[in-house]
Amino acid sequence: MTLPTDRYTHGHHASVVGQHARRTAERDAAYLLPYLQPGMRLLDVGCGPGTITTGLARAVAPGEVVGIDVVPAVVETARGHLAESGLTNVRFEEGSVYALAFEDGGFDVVHAHQVLQHLARPADAAREMLRVLKAGGVVAVRDADYATMIAWPRLPELDRWLSVYHAVASRNGADADAGRRLGAWLREAGFEDVRTTATAVVFADRDSVLNWGDSWADRVTHSSLAEQAIEYGLATRDDLEAIASGWRAWARHEDAFFLYVNVECVAFRPA
Repeated sequence: MTLPTDRYTHGHHASVVGQHARRTAERDAAYLLPYLQPGMRLLDVGCGPGTITTGLARAVAPGEVVGIDVVPAVVETARGHLAESGLTNVRFEEGSVYALAFEDGGFDVVHAHQVLQHLARPADAAREMLRVLKAGGVVAVRDADYATMIAWPRLPELDRWLSVYHAVASRNGADADAGRRLGAWLREAGFEDVRTTATAVVFADRDSVLNWGDSWADRVTHSSLAEQAIEYGLATRDDLEAIASGWRAWARHEDAFFLYVNVECVAFRPA
């Protein structure tokens, strides 16, 4: 049987990586921090530019932290960030969550931020995370649920954006509304004692609204999302340009507001 392969909906255009580089452990992995202790060994799956990874490394220092990503250029970006951080307990490697190059039971913690939503086989990925965890070890996963994304003013271009995004993710075998399914995937993989929380993300101040709106305007016209939408026949170039104009108009409205929900799960390897 041929297993489905992953195709990353966002890709790695500068507009995407730039958003990822704004993430921090203090904000984006706050649900995990209470479980961390100095000396733990931690694996960060889908580490991206490494800004969350280095924050987690500070929390477990002097414990070893390994960040992996499937894209070599992104790994190099993470290494550049590491060089600026001054940390010595972190390393970044190229690797796939489906075939982790680590021994059974080698980590106290496995973390994945906004990863499972992009995978065609999320439960298989969770099983591999389980394999490399020690007995009693903790996995922490966090994903957005795109169906919770709401904007004011409500513009037809933004409604169209959300429809196109869902359709592209679905064609890629992924689930844009993954947040609600995290607990189910973890239990399918064999985890027990799954603890689920959720956090609302709000953009309402001028700086965050402009950053969010202009970033999506760039993504919807220049990133892999745009390429895939056109390739799959889900949108034309003119459609995407109209969506981008809508994002820019929304971002400059005095009442602009955007909200969505991230779902977080912490689960434990049975002892």
